Amino acid sequence: MAVKTKKNLPLIVICGRTNVGKSTLFNCLTEKKQALVSDIAGTTRDSNLSTVEWANSAFNLIDTAGLIDARILNGKKTNADDIDSQTQKQAFSYLNQADLILFLVDAKAGLLPEDRELAAGLKKNANYLNKILLIANKVDSGRFVSEAAQFNKLGIGEPFTVSAATGTGTGDLLDIIIDRIDRNKKNKKIIEKINATPIKACIIGKPNVGKSSLLNAILGYERVIVSPLPHTTREPQNTEINYHEYNISLIDTAGISKQGKKTDNLEKYGILKSLSSLDRADIALLVIDISEPIAHQDAKLVQEIVERGKSLIFIANKWDKLSNRDTKKMTQEIYDRLPFATWAPIQFISAKTGEKVNKILDLILEISEQRKLMLSDSQCEKFMKAVVKIHKPAKGKGLRAPHLYEFRQVKNNPPSFALRIGPNDNLHFSYVRFMENRLRERHGFTGTPLHIRVTKDKKSHTTYNE
Repeated sequence: MAVKTKKNLPLIVICGRTNVGKSTLFNCLTEKKQALVSDIAGTTRDSNLSTVEWANSAFNLIDTAGLIDARILNGKKTNADDIDSQTQKQAFSYLNQADLILFLVDAKAGLLPEDRELAAGLKKNANYLNKILLIANKVDSGRFVSEAAQFNKLGIGEPFTVSAATGTGTGDLLDIIIDRIDRNKKNKKIIEKINATPIKACIIGKPNVGKSSLLNAILGYERVIVSPLPHTTREPQNTEINYHEYNISLIDTAGISKQGKKTDNLEKYGILKSLSSLDRADIALLVIDISEPIAHQDAKLVQEIVERGKSLIFIANKWDKLSNRDTKKMTQEIYDRLPFATWAPIQFISAKTGEKVNKILDLILEISEQRKLMLSDSQCEKFMKAVVKIHKPAKGKGLRAPHLYEFRQVKNNPPSFALRIGPNDNLHFSYVRFMENRLRERHGFTGTPLHIRVTKDKKSHTTYNE
């Protein structure tokens, strides 16, 4: 599959022991609240990734989980499948790819044995030599500047002081980063290409339906940590890829469930971030476990997606678990349980085996174009006349049959239409649904909710307020 990440950009990796402010620094440098921040050690599991632009240059920045085992820095292999071991292996993988490593320490806490151990591990690995930049964080006042001097004992250079929480020193830090990557002959990224608006697709669903496995299957590598435990993913993970010359931003979110809102705060904030990511997306990839019955929570998620005007693709995962794989029968079962979203395509896949995963990106591109369809006034008029010939407008209240005066598209992305009837007419809601179905048959709008607003006025208007 022709997928590639932004490998032409330099890779800057933030590392350090737990709870030194790595996620706070990541959010500060990227000017986003992408990484989940809390006082609980080990909050970050998956590594956050974002692109930073500064001084007409750009780089990829990664916030890794807190390192707790320095031995892995020297290539010690572990076969453990627990979440902590996976976070360590993922952090180690990014460190090996890094062009520059920001080793973060906590000036308020002072020099701790864990800092010494990790610094020693970094120095022993030849791959990290000349790539380390020591950052003393939490220098919120002048008295902590002198405290930062003790980190010279680590033997990895003079500590550069910042306060990620207030932003103090971070502008100068960005200057240093740009200078280092330019000095290493890393070509500057053309800003216009970065600013090309990506298609934003949000991977959403209940806990443990295979959302993170799906993202890894699409990318072809372990971008996010996978575990059978619910709520492994706590924060949205953004990954930008290029597919057929289109930029696609894939967002893997935390599982959403009613129970999650009643559990610990980290899961609660993860769910809120998932819904916030949905707000920013164009397309929702709703992952369902096809080996289990469609649940009420799946229907609620479809409702959240439709109410936000997002396009929708059903990702029927764990297809490999079924012995009788009848796509026609299973499609009908899904639409029977979710009759208000029969316009959304269904892709049956197995994230575990990779079966049919390559079809998803093609669907994303197709639906992105469908969202942007804009019918001309003449196309809308022809459509309205054709629909009336097929089925005369059905009245709601009263005895008088309604008259359709005008039908036009008022916006796209997502598509919205205005239907004008007489001031004293009343159109039955089923006829609006009938028009929507005929509109899809004639013009497409695959995977995208349509909004048809009925107005009452004999006079034509050039604008409609949504």
